[in-house]
Amino acid sequence: MDTETNRSRDGTSGGRHGVEAAELSNAMVRLYKELFGRGPTKAHTAFATPDLVICTLEETMTPAERNLVALGEHQALRDTRMLFQHASTREFVQTVEAITGRTVRAFVSGIDTEEDVSSEVFYLQPLAERPAA
Repeated sequence: MDTETNRSRDGTSGGRHGVEAAELSNAMVRLYKELFGRGPTKAHTAFATPDLVICTLEETMTPAERNLVALGEHQALRDTRMLFQHASTREFVQTVEAITGRTVRAFVSGIDTEEDVSSEVFYLQPLAERPAA
């Protein structure tokens, strides 16, 4: 499995966010395996902003899901995935909160059934602004 962490423009890891991104990628793979029976072969997590985490997962579909795609049942697959994700929201949110130490205020999940690319997007509660020194 290929996992990546977010990198700064110069290619170095993004400090604590880089460590958290690696932990989140590994955790998402683990959750997919536990909850859906198959883990992705590629995972990448990045902090798009300090309060927005995007996990991209590739090659997540089970053989039954690939059969749905072959039959042209893309919407049925998306509907089924959304149902599974909804049923597993607690596990995803608790995992992200445990790794980041932040509260997840919203969780959005999606899949592109043509390319077998999934995304798990977590909106974190903004940190309180620090008083000016």
